[in-house]
Amino acid sequence: MAVLILTSSCLYYTHIEEKKETLRLGIVYAVTKPLSLPLTIWKFRDEKPDWEEVLKNELKLHPVLSSILARRGIVELEQARKFLNPSLYDLHSPLSMEGMKGGTERVIRAVYNKEKILIYGDYDADGITGVAVLYKFLRDLGTHVEYYIPDRIDEGYGLNKSVLERFHSEGGSLVITVDCGISDLEAISYARTLGLDVIVLDHHEVPPHLPPAIAVINPKQFSCRFPFKNLAAVGIAFNFLIALRGKLRSSGFWSHGRYPNLKEYLDLVALGTIGDICPLTDENRIIVKIGLNLLTEGRRVGIKALKEISGLDNQVIDANRASFGLIPRINAAGRVGSARDAVELLLAEDYSLALELARKLEIYNRQRQTMEREILEEIFVEVSRMRDFHRKKSLVLASPHWHPGIIGIVASRLVDKFGRPAILISLRDGIGKGSGRSVADFNLYEGLKRCSPLLITFGGHQYAAGISIREENLEAFSRLLEEVIEENMGDTLSGPQTYIDASCRLSELTWDFIEQVKLLAPFGQGNPEPILCAHGVSIMDINVVGGNHLRLKIKDDSTVCNSIWFNQGELYSLVSEGCSDIAFTPQLNEWNGFSEVQLMLRDLSLTDV
Repeated sequence: MAVLILTSSCLYYTHIEEKKETLRLGIVYAVTKPLSLPLTIWKFRDEKPDWEEVLKNELKLHPVLSSILARRGIVELEQARKFLNPSLYDLHSPLSMEGMKGGTERVIRAVYNKEKILIYGDYDADGITGVAVLYKFLRDLGTHVEYYIPDRIDEGYGLNKSVLERFHSEGGSLVITVDCGISDLEAISYARTLGLDVIVLDHHEVPPHLPPAIAVINPKQFSCRFPFKNLAAVGIAFNFLIALRGKLRSSGFWSHGRYPNLKEYLDLVALGTIGDICPLTDENRIIVKIGLNLLTEGRRVGIKALKEISGLDNQVIDANRASFGLIPRINAAGRVGSARDAVELLLAEDYSLALELARKLEIYNRQRQTMEREILEEIFVEVSRMRDFHRKKSLVLASPHWHPGIIGIVASRLVDKFGRPAILISLRDGIGKGSGRSVADFNLYEGLKRCSPLLITFGGHQYAAGISIREENLEAFSRLLEEVIEENMGDTLSGPQTYIDASCRLSELTWDFIEQVKLLAPFGQGNPEPILCAHGVSIMDINVVGGNHLRLKIKDDSTVCNSIWFNQGELYSLVSEGCSDIAFTPQLNEWNGFSEVQLMLRDLSLTDV
């Protein structure tokens, strides 16, 4: 069967013992393939010795750090300086964005004419933060502005004609979309017949025909001169506000001389950028680096309350804590509750109200976790029965029992576990609404374009996309997607992969090196934590700790390091004392006033030496 359709909710109960076993294994890949080491395919980044030497000498970098930069393509000195020291001065001019001039001029006209403006967003973290920054800025200008985010279940993604009708009937004249709109040709054409002007701020892939908006602002347009193409929608909204503020300031709008400090918005822009898994390179890196500092400070009332509920108050917020602590709670509002609660939290100025809203988001998030766990368990059991699983290039799974707000995050989990694109589909009345996630080497949006004859609609970008499809087309869609991936990727999608930045000796892992590694942060899509390899090291003192973590001592020449391998306790019997090659990320472990270099293991390969 090309696509698995799970149609019985009783499956969860019937196979509960199998599910317990699946969860006990920890590594789902082991369900379909006997456990063996290494767990992943190791891929070493190409060496660039000449550039590595230049970076080391000119920038006084640790040789391993210079290797990491050069092998990731950061070879020019100025490029490396900017990467290591992100600055707002290095942001690109927003005026080089296609449509920016027309869009800002239309908003300025609306501001001076006291027109009624509607901000129309999406229900994920990117859309929610985009709505919040636009709404706050325009509200503080004294304009009559309101916002709308559709219900994920009842309305779905994109512009809703009935909302446009209501807004027009109430005297509205200008709609600004954020994180949607680029594919809403029909709805925006309808808005024009009502006399509504629309400005589109979107980062999704550009369709063949643009909607008839007053301005379409999306760096991915072919004619757009803006040099960085991978902004989140909230990043585009931020650039829009930079350009808008500049024009208002030059026109004398702020007669008292004080104008909004847009840097204060970067905490929200960072959350939306990280939440949409945008590459943390170029302008995104600058935004997120500064935004994380603001999140750590927690001056915004809503962020302070969210940090408290998340157990992150008084902690440094890095990209990892934002990804797994703050953003899931914002996303949960749009997945299983009301996205409006998340927007109101981010706009809140009263701490007691913010805390109440943060508690609501916490409840939503717990509901989301329960549903996500149940869907994953169901899928894991079924995958364990698929005899041809190891030959499949993708996972296309469907069920009438899955919540459409949860399947996107479950698809991400499957990609992480199996190293191949995954599309999960929630079926209702013969129509499926799906969310897909992809691996770095396969452009999911381009793949879906090839499958478009079988789809009702689709949209998204390289790493994430949404589809709607008739149930009777699921089999054919799954087969065609397999063919497209095979044609593009061949045998490269053969399982999870580990990309190794450089090889080193343990003696090179000094405190000075660990401090320099911090300059590479923030880590995320497009800029992962560095993974190093040490060859022929000795494994000693293997223990299972914390329930399911492996703790090992690693010896290389005269250097001994403690290491931890999270959630891999089931590998205890496979890891024996002796020689191995290890893939790891070096970290500084600090506790009780004591600090030591610790290795966070990513994979291990036994050797005969």
